[in-house]
Amino acid sequence: MLNLQSTITILTFLVTMLIIFSRPKGMNEAIPATVGAMIVILSGAVSFTDLGDISSKIIDAAITIMATIVMAIVLESFGFFHWCAVQLAKKAKNSGIRLFWYTNLLCFLMTLFFNNDGSILITTPILLLLLHHLRLTHNQKTPYLVSGALIATASSVPIGVSNIVNLIALKIVHMDLYMHTAMMFVPATLGLLFMASLLFLTYQKKLPKTLPVLPIHLDENFVKKSFHPLQPRSEVAENRKRTRFMFRILLFVLCVRISLFIASYFQFSIAITAVIGSIILLGWRWYKLRIPPIDMIKKTPWYVLVFAFSMYVIVYGLHNIGLTELLVTKLHPLITSSLFHANFIMGGLISVLSNIFNNHPALMIGTITLTEMGLDPITLKTIYLANIIGSDMGSLLLPIGTLATLMWMFITRKGKVNITWGTYMKATFLVIPPTVIFTLFCLYYWVTFILH
Repeated sequence: MLNLQSTITILTFLVTMLIIFSRPKGMNEAIPATVGAMIVILSGAVSFTDLGDISSKIIDAAITIMATIVMAIVLESFGFFHWCAVQLAKKAKNSGIRLFWYTNLLCFLMTLFFNNDGSILITTPILLLLLHHLRLTHNQKTPYLVSGALIATASSVPIGVSNIVNLIALKIVHMDLYMHTAMMFVPATLGLLFMASLLFLTYQKKLPKTLPVLPIHLDENFVKKSFHPLQPRSEVAENRKRTRFMFRILLFVLCVRISLFIASYFQFSIAITAVIGSIILLGWRWYKLRIPPIDMIKKTPWYVLVFAFSMYVIVYGLHNIGLTELLVTKLHPLITSSLFHANFIMGGLISVLSNIFNNHPALMIGTITLTEMGLDPITLKTIYLANIIGSDMGSLLLPIGTLATLMWMFITRKGKVNITWGTYMKATFLVIPPTVIFTLFCLYYWVTFILH
């Protein structure tokens, strides 16, 4: 029978998730999470000692993600993302099918270079603007927007540094970025290619075969006159200069991302490495554009830190009242019987929990549960990666599965493209279950291969 403390903690969790999903009057998700965390602390389910333990697990992940977001904001100041959209349209060469594949590639790369939430915030407005200028119908816009959102969110699977909850979970299972990438990059990338192929088959008939010619007179901040076929030599030279500059920035960001893995391999703080990279980029912007770093205080979404910490407090409360102990009791015989079965059981379970409760608490609960089972290190890490697949891919079945998809729906509505739950789920129910199963198969056989 539940005591008062357990009842308060469970009810707090359920009400908090309900408010996060419904977002009354556009309420920021950090507000209900913070209130919920305070109630759990006051109930005694989480002690001050626990808060110290939670802080130690979250601080590095939070700093790394914040530094990455700062880099994204700096690149936006340079016009990098608008430039990307221009290149996207050029590469498409008036082909709707070619634009589909380049859109997915852009979303994949933005998540790898930054993170899933940042990728959604960056690519969705750019796609909306581009599709608007192409004068596509609502039904023609849907394939690009839905597939872009799914690929952008799922692309946080290959490398742990592209998702704050993945970074937190890595800390819990004592796994570095190097090992995560070695075990996950190949199966996850195969899974993403499989997902993109299914999305293409799903939307093939809706994709316009030929795209309209972009108008010459567009917002100069968006196109920078790059579409004008008869540019004077000075403007052509300026565009080439801009392209070289953008490639230098891209190369720098790539070097920073690689340095995170090198730092992880040599047991150096990835948070410090990421901060150094963002400071250099801020200095570069200050030198080139004369924009001081002070604007970062206003532009950086600090609420992400508050949300992540508060959600972990609530989940830790569920752990302390015996939820993970119950899961360990029920799942331990199944998990220890076979790595193959364990892979699919945990991947499937986290997928279901993510679509019910959101992937942040689902992955945290699943990861803490695994650490309580006394598994050998390789088994623990392999099943943890199955959890990641369930959390980052399986969660996409419903729009409420991730904060990234909730933000995406909000941005598309604001951009006057109202994509309903029904429209979203027509694609995801066809694409997500087979993608999760395929990726879990790839993970199992890849891990078996590299271990032998």
